[in-house]
Amino acid sequence: MPRTFEDLVAEAGSAPVEGWDFSWLDGRATEQRPSWGYQRSMARRLARASAALDIQTGGGEVLAGAEKLPPVMAATESWPPNVARATRLLHPRGVVVVADPDEPPLPFADEAFDLVTSRHPATVWWPEIARVLRPGGTYFAQHVGPASVWELVEYFLGPQPDARRKRHPDDESTEARSAGLEVVDIRLERLRMEFFDVGAVIYFLRKVIWTVPGFTVDRYLDRLRELHDLIEARGPFVAHSSRTLVEAVKTG
Repeated sequence: MPRTFEDLVAEAGSAPVEGWDFSWLDGRATEQRPSWGYQRSMARRLARASAALDIQTGGGEVLAGAEKLPPVMAATESWPPNVARATRLLHPRGVVVVADPDEPPLPFADEAFDLVTSRHPATVWWPEIARVLRPGGTYFAQHVGPASVWELVEYFLGPQPDARRKRHPDDESTEARSAGLEVVDIRLERLRMEFFDVGAVIYFLRKVIWTVPGFTVDRYLDRLRELHDLIEARGPFVAHSSRTLVEAVKTG
């Protein structure tokens, strides 16, 4: 028997959303992965580094997947539940987890690291990244690209033409160069996503909070009910995520 709208809303609204583990969505949503394999590539760079920083580490899950960490390894995170989760996960491996508001300045000295990494940072402060990198050091990251999950954004917020270009790789390259970084690799991919029930959408929007800022079930109850009916009648809601791989080197 199909689950009711009320059941799906109640389940998704009470599910824990700390960290960057999306296993709750197994069987309820799918997303293609970028071809470059960010975590594997990050792990190879970490294994060669002497001092590294992972910015906006979330619950530390991505960083924890690296088999070998450098002798000096730090991570920052702003959301208290994620700070606690990352601390539990990463401290046993010698990683210093620092609570940081995701605004300049980073709480580290100039030229402290030869590698800075980040997966899906909410904000990218290029001058700060350049400041904490040593000359010749590398910033290696996977960013959320322009117009990511835009079908879902505009379903709830209506047309957003002025926001479509935000985080365009050309603009990010310009900002990186202005901060003193040479962009040696930048790639963009759009990837198919499918949401099989409205509960998956609710969970995603509660976890990835910048998709629909201020999202709550109560605020969008009518649109969620319409979406539930749409999925029941036509099948999965299809959207497309946008991912950018960035590798930049400090030139001076």
